[in-house]
Amino acid sequence: MPPTNSVHSLKEIDAEKHEMVPIEVARGQNEHISAVDADFLAGFTDEQRRRVLRKVDWRLVPMLLILYLISFIDRANIGNAKIEGLLPSLNMSGTQYNIALAIFFVPYTLAEIPSNMILDKFNRPSVFMGTIVFVWGVIVMCTGFVTGFAGLCVTRVFLGLFEAGFFPGAILIISKWYLPHESQTRIAIFFTASALAGAFSGLLAYGIVRMDGVAGYEGWRWIFILEGLASAIAGLACFWLLIDTPARSTSWLSADEIRYLELRQVAIGRFKPAGHKEKHFDMRVFLTVLKDWKIYLLIIAFWSNVTPNYGLKFTMPQIMKNMGYSSANAQLLTIPAYTVGAISAYSFSVLSDRLKWRMPTIVVPQMAVVIAYAILFAKAADIKNNIGACYGLPCLFWVSILSSRAMTFSALTMYRLYPIGPGVQAWNMNNLAGPSKRAMGIGFMTGVGNMGGITGSFIFIEKEAPKYPSGFGSSLAFAAAGIVACFTLEFLLWKINGKNAKLSEEEVRDKYSDEELDRMGDKSPLFRYTL
Repeated sequence: MPPTNSVHSLKEIDAEKHEMVPIEVARGQNEHISAVDADFLAGFTDEQRRRVLRKVDWRLVPMLLILYLISFIDRANIGNAKIEGLLPSLNMSGTQYNIALAIFFVPYTLAEIPSNMILDKFNRPSVFMGTIVFVWGVIVMCTGFVTGFAGLCVTRVFLGLFEAGFFPGAILIISKWYLPHESQTRIAIFFTASALAGAFSGLLAYGIVRMDGVAGYEGWRWIFILEGLASAIAGLACFWLLIDTPARSTSWLSADEIRYLELRQVAIGRFKPAGHKEKHFDMRVFLTVLKDWKIYLLIIAFWSNVTPNYGLKFTMPQIMKNMGYSSANAQLLTIPAYTVGAISAYSFSVLSDRLKWRMPTIVVPQMAVVIAYAILFAKAADIKNNIGACYGLPCLFWVSILSSRAMTFSALTMYRLYPIGPGVQAWNMNNLAGPSKRAMGIGFMTGVGNMGGITGSFIFIEKEAPKYPSGFGSSLAFAAAGIVACFTLEFLLWKINGKNAKLSEEEVRDKYSDEELDRMGDKSPLFRYTL
């Protein structure tokens, strides 16, 4: 079993139940909390722990899932609008369409670190998240009224700016409520929304375009207007439905439950005790994030998800149409593929949290993606005669349409794409020590990682349809690079953990003061990286 994340001298003793209980807490000793608080944590029963986590799960995770579902629908519905006549209506070329896709990611990537830093200082995350969701909903509605390429680009820029804060913000909120080994499953549950968005987007578009001509507006315009309205309403609901912090949850948590949730984060060194929260931007921490080689390897791993994911999400309806299906059926046929993606993301993440090991549940899906795109690359030239291989790839439960064992295997490999994202995010979050570095590191990795969306916007070139050699070939290459990055990171972290394990805690504390160890964060010899 690989070593798990520990800050300073904390280790797990209840691995069977997957509860992180520090040895020192059980003994009533912990450098981060008082003996009284340590005794309180040690006395919190397993049943009490499970009960409070269930409460948090039901209050937090479904809301994040709904918001991320809305977020992905709002950024990707342009693909559905395209096959319903957006390009001829706005007199746009295929290249202009790709530019409109890519321009979204410029503000989206640049705003993620500042956005997370702002959120980290908010006492009420619900206000911040609700505001950005409401504003981007209004922007999506405005997209339904644009009259040309320039107007579409303007709305896409502002959409990217306001959506930038949601995903890294959701990861940060999860890190404040859950311990490291509890995080990936929760991330995966709301991350599955990116897959479900593909399914719901097609289903919604199928129904909405039937409003073509209502009030004089084309069907593709109604896609933006109605979906944007739904987002704005969801943003307003955030102010009341999205939970903030344990301290602000007295209406549904008992005093002991609040104390437990706060103390367990302090006990493992993830957060400072009350009264010690950092209030200002720390340039030293920011530079530490920029120089952290681990984050760059994880960015490469994240690209293996982001680039193929966005490329397919923007192009999937068109690929289905190229198979000979009508626009309406093309919208519906995207649904099974994304549903399978959601199931696989959740399944792999549950396994990862149980193993307390991130690397295998990222690399295995990456390997499957390489195989899947290799088959797509080979078969797409004659896509109408290879529907089983090319459409069956994403659809586990549609394998009955496949004509050979090889193609059935292909169906089992594609859309292992979706487990990669939650795994990479959890791996990054688990190995960032200190609230400021965690907030900046999550924002930086997510921001630079999402630059893969710019690439994904251009790799599926209109004139290359239906073969899309650039799209399928580039996706294969990004997945392969992600595998190399993950194996490299695993090996280097294993080496560092092994080296640090040779030092006793007494030796380390003789050499460094508590303040020095605290400033070192995840570079402390007492820190153990999650593998």
